[in-house]
Amino acid sequence: MAKLGIVAGGGTMPARLVAACRAQGRDCFVLGLKGHADPALLPTDTPQGWVDLGQGGRALNLLHQQGVVELVLVGPVRRPSLMSLVPDRRTAMFLARVGMRALGDDGLLRAIVAEIEAEGFRVVGVDSILEGLLAPSGPWGRHRPDERAEADIALGVAEARKLGALDIGQAVVVQQGVVLAVEDAEGTDALIRRTLGLRRAGPGPILVKTAKPGQERRVDLPTIGAATVAGAAAGGFAGIAVEAGAALVADREAAIAAADAAGMFLVGVPVPASAP
Repeated sequence: MAKLGIVAGGGTMPARLVAACRAQGRDCFVLGLKGHADPALLPTDTPQGWVDLGQGGRALNLLHQQGVVELVLVGPVRRPSLMSLVPDRRTAMFLARVGMRALGDDGLLRAIVAEIEAEGFRVVGVDSILEGLLAPSGPWGRHRPDERAEADIALGVAEARKLGALDIGQAVVVQQGVVLAVEDAEGTDALIRRTLGLRRAGPGPILVKTAKPGQERRVDLPTIGAATVAGAAAGGFAGIAVEAGAALVADREAAIAAADAAGMFLVGVPVPASAP
């Protein structure tokens, strides 16, 4: 099997990929992003290197030196401001060419993927390596959305798709027919926290996450996990709905157990390709 390079952002997914490679007898190299990946979560006996976000030239050189053929980008990465970024020459040339200010997250990621593949690497999705990550359709645990929740989910899907079409975010929070908040660069966890002061009396809010229309699906698919469930449960949410077949569910069994314990539903919702 081709040697895999793991460009590691935050969370546990990079370590899970390392474990999967070991189980498959596959060589891998971890390229950790400083300030995003957690060194404590990565096996110390795995070949690895570390770069700042602005060190694109160094990153590509390390990957070439390690003989990487396929590359997976995994784990949340906070988008830096241009003021905080200290680019090397290769990164500065890339940013000048693509115009970072004019691109949303998906547009920027598409440009990064194209740049990586122009170097001869093959970018793959995390779900092609770890089986069972994509959200299945229908309820996953003991609890199911009622008729009111189904209406809120439908509204949430429509609004999340509109948001995604603008390349802004992937998630919205809906309660009783009202969109309480939408995701931006802050991310889903911050969106949930921001919603706490906005919720209404009665049945709790619902978090809805979908892929952006036409999204580059090898990177940055909408993701939830046990931590997402815990944050939503603490905020009194009624449940979480994600796009079936297009959202990643990290540690699904733990997420289901946490939702069951909190009385929340988790559900995968089919979204037609023609949906707005």
